[in-house]
Amino acid sequence: MSQEIRQFKKVMVANRGEIAIRIFRALTELGIRTVGIYSKEDKLSLFRTKADESYLIGENKSPIDAYLDMEGIIRLAKSKKVDAIHPGYGFLSENPVFAKMCRDNGIAFIGPSVETMEMMGDKISSKRIADICGVPTIPGTKDPIKTVEDAIRIAEEIGYPVMVKASNGGGGRGMRIVRSSSQMQTDFQSAMNESIKAFGDDKIFIEKYLNRPKHIEVQILGDSYGNIVHLYERDCSLQRRHQKVIEFAPSISLKEETKQRLLDSALKLANHVNYKSAGTLEYLVDDQENFYFIEMNPRIQVEHTVTEMITGIDIVQSQVLIEMGHSLKSEEINIQSQDDVKVNGYSIQCRVTTEDPTKGFMPDTGKISVYRSGSGFGIRLDGGNGFTGSEITPYYDSLLVKTTSWDRTFQGATRKVIRSLREFRIRGVKTNTPFLINVLNHPSFIEGKCYTSFIEETTELFDIKASKDRASKLINFIGNVIVNERAASKYDENMIHIPKFELTEKPGARDLFLKMGAKDFTQMIKNDQKLYINDTTMRDAHQSLIATRLRTHDMVKIAPYANEVFKDTFSMETWGGATFDVAYRFLKESPWVRLETLNKLMPNVLQHMLLRSSNAVGYKNYPDNVVAEFIKQAAERGVDVFKIFDSLNWIENMEQPIEEALKTGKIVHGAICYTSNILDPSNTKYTTEYYIKKAKQLESMGVHIVGIKDMSGLLKPYAAKELVTALKSELSVPVEIHTHDSTGNGVSTVLMAAEAGADIVDCAIESMSGLTSQPSLNSVVEALRHTPRDTGLDIDKLNEISAYYLGVRDIYSKFETELKTPSVEIYKYEIPGGQYSNLLPQVQSLGLGDRFQEVKVAFKEANELFGDIVKVTPSSKIVGDMAIFMVKNDLNKDNIMEKGKNLSFPESVIEYFMGYIGQPEGGFPEELQKLVLKGATPITCRPGELLPPEDFNAIKKYLDENYNGRGNSRNVVSYALYPKVYDDYCKHLELYNDISKLPSNVFFNGLDIGEEVDVEIEPGKVLNMKFLSMNEPDANGMRTLSFEVNGSSREIEIVDHSVEIIKYDERKVDSSNPKHIGSPIPGNVVKIFVKAGDAVEANKPIMTIEAMKMETTVLSKSNGVISEILVKEGDRVSDNQLIATLE
Repeated sequence: MSQEIRQFKKVMVANRGEIAIRIFRALTELGIRTVGIYSKEDKLSLFRTKADESYLIGENKSPIDAYLDMEGIIRLAKSKKVDAIHPGYGFLSENPVFAKMCRDNGIAFIGPSVETMEMMGDKISSKRIADICGVPTIPGTKDPIKTVEDAIRIAEEIGYPVMVKASNGGGGRGMRIVRSSSQMQTDFQSAMNESIKAFGDDKIFIEKYLNRPKHIEVQILGDSYGNIVHLYERDCSLQRRHQKVIEFAPSISLKEETKQRLLDSALKLANHVNYKSAGTLEYLVDDQENFYFIEMNPRIQVEHTVTEMITGIDIVQSQVLIEMGHSLKSEEINIQSQDDVKVNGYSIQCRVTTEDPTKGFMPDTGKISVYRSGSGFGIRLDGGNGFTGSEITPYYDSLLVKTTSWDRTFQGATRKVIRSLREFRIRGVKTNTPFLINVLNHPSFIEGKCYTSFIEETTELFDIKASKDRASKLINFIGNVIVNERAASKYDENMIHIPKFELTEKPGARDLFLKMGAKDFTQMIKNDQKLYINDTTMRDAHQSLIATRLRTHDMVKIAPYANEVFKDTFSMETWGGATFDVAYRFLKESPWVRLETLNKLMPNVLQHMLLRSSNAVGYKNYPDNVVAEFIKQAAERGVDVFKIFDSLNWIENMEQPIEEALKTGKIVHGAICYTSNILDPSNTKYTTEYYIKKAKQLESMGVHIVGIKDMSGLLKPYAAKELVTALKSELSVPVEIHTHDSTGNGVSTVLMAAEAGADIVDCAIESMSGLTSQPSLNSVVEALRHTPRDTGLDIDKLNEISAYYLGVRDIYSKFETELKTPSVEIYKYEIPGGQYSNLLPQVQSLGLGDRFQEVKVAFKEANELFGDIVKVTPSSKIVGDMAIFMVKNDLNKDNIMEKGKNLSFPESVIEYFMGYIGQPEGGFPEELQKLVLKGATPITCRPGELLPPEDFNAIKKYLDENYNGRGNSRNVVSYALYPKVYDDYCKHLELYNDISKLPSNVFFNGLDIGEEVDVEIEPGKVLNMKFLSMNEPDANGMRTLSFEVNGSSREIEIVDHSVEIIKYDERKVDSSNPKHIGSPIPGNVVKIFVKAGDAVEANKPIMTIEAMKMETTVLSKSNGVISEILVKEGDRVSDNQLIATLE
């Protein structure tokens, strides 16, 4: 047998993407020059650059039609003197007209003959040949069906369900499972339309649909001399929408006898048509291992890789050599007989696609910002557009790369391909890699029991955890800080002093408490002569000085040293109060994680928290079950001391939380808030007797400690001496004193309290003390050294801890209050220290920064209007909200009753006068209450009695469904307390991931150009991020920032909020127009209560706007009908922006 060899010098690949690259590589290895074609949409695609020559095709055609332009492709091939064309798969690969055009123009078509394609490429004709050869086929039509009426008639004869197929279809296109006549009405025409669009042919046929069959195909290879061999079978059962997802070879579940019969039938069919080139015969195999021939694909298949891996035969090169005239037995191909084809091991191919399996495999598009593949021993990668910077368009197949494993065992091949998939890092577009891993780990896959509908019937495969994509999210967070939030200067964190003293394992106060119990432990303190300390540095000190912004990141570094120092005194106040919501709201970290972390790092120190009675750690009353569950969770996570107070000193409001705290077995501290001045003869409301009465009520409720909580710094030294003396004479439990140093008298107050017999005092480390914070601990320790009240604390170690905080505090300088020196005007205004530092940024956010002095004056006046109330969070916040409201609306005690008639008061003020915070000493001023409530009826009982229990199960369900299973008991409580804040926190996590590991300098100020930072995102895994450049904002305010992440370049886009973008739809209120409704403050629209067309009455709520924790409900000024709502929930609005109109 003589062989006529035609040596190809130049071959065109009439395809794109992964298969084009695969063929280019095969041709290059054969020494043949490659020619590629590309559509205008593929101008930047990777495959174009892999060819020796590459040319635009179908310039004026659609993305698909460009690759179906037979005349244009032939014309180009002839002009470039191409010897042959390889069609790949899809597009023109099964089109006999194109194959004939190639032959007629003297161009070799690398594939079967035109006649074979006409016989076997058409499903109907191939089934006829199968019948002739005695190969079983699925019952169905032998002739094309043209009308839906015929389709319904034939389907009813065969019996539903049936498969409607395009005759020339492949890859799942033009295929439908039809289960009823009504479904046939739509699906038949749909399949026909899809066939015409994809293949230029409207021939449709119908066959019986088999339930849960396997899809097995046999690879064959034939030459021009009648030599045909099979390359064994592949299992392609794992499909979605009839498109294969995972393929492997050989099959692991079929009996050897069944396999052999399949292989024999494939050879019989191939020999019957004298098949040349590579081809695949496809079968369905039912659960009894009856097999049915369904079609032949006269082309290379996507999954040819697994066959190449187990046989060692390069199928693509064999195609080319066969078309050149080489026989299978030639030296170049070297397959002398079927016996030369051996199976070696197992191979699995996974198609990595840019699809979202959780959304019905919806293709995703966009720019790939990160691309790292997973290679290594036993892994083959066949890529198309997988590279950083690649733009994934919606025009073509979503295949990104194929990863194919090989191993001596099927289990080994599975492990290898899973490892490969897990190594992939693809960012910028969604991929199906997590889904593929789920399939590969499923027992049915491991046992080879999958079938064609396995994916759609196995819902657990779609339980996919979203990719963390931590690097991309972190640089986006840093980028936003750089553009929108950075301060004027940065500080070198490496210069911060870390203490050098030795850490010991000596037990401490917590160990003693756990041994003795709450009552005996606190009585021991009462009977001891030394003064015990509650260090507030990690809670109230930074709340008061730097707006509660101290991050856990900066606490953990000093925590072991603090444990060493404070284990020998009472406690450290580390949790509760404003730190809870601020952690979520501004620091974007979990307060629960902070509590647990500090508990682990400070195991010998009592963890002390501040609980706002029935307000828990919020600013309103909560249902009793929320308060109870919060206390339970706090105790379980590490709180040892509950300091419980009520912002109005309303004992009735403290009963339930005290009772719940006592149940935990922890130390319960009942605190009375101090206000006014017991030494002032004109003060007849808040006298020494008032405090003694409250203290004895608390003692009778079973508290272990009674405290005086002076949040405003109003407790003067001699007043402290008188009050403590009186309390000590009346109580049998320890007395604790808490004050602030805003006036500069704090240390004196503490020393006087100690002199009078106070058992415990609250102080802060020197560098975090003074002003709005607590008195200096270091000063108190030194003042009492060598006296009977000596604290026993080591001043040198305290000084080292102070040096640490001195450096840390610089990072938080932008949150410092304007109070730089002590101020005795605090006695006048009575603004609590913790609120003072938060009030300024709140005022500034509302555009009143230059009127802060007026706000302070208004604070005092608002307090007087309220009847001189106790001012502690949340009551102090309410007075502060009222003060801001008064300044903004030019109100005072003389005009408020008249000017306030048509004003919407802040939500917190309304809730206060409704009685939702509690009942103040002496009751509410009636006229002001009526003005604020505008007809609403207030309550007089404990608010918790009226509130229905929170539905924790509903919250858990919501969190699990919306935030990837975050519905644990802690998060449920967090959501119950702060639903919007917790929602925002979860959304921030989704947007930026966990940013708590960032150094504080970077968290608050970002990076300078050329600066880099290392962040350990988990043990042993470090991200190195370097900021390279930032361009000027474009017309939409968008800046492009460049980073390097672990040496790889990344670009992100960040909106610069300082760039003024003109919004033509933003209008201002015409104050003279009663039909205009405007925003009283700049802020965010939280809730809209009405819609266009709704009838409203005067003072009816229209919407709620929030700014810096202050919510204001906008009311209708008059009766009318809403004409239009000009904003939506979540919108940012400016001051006096028109937000709604009346007809």
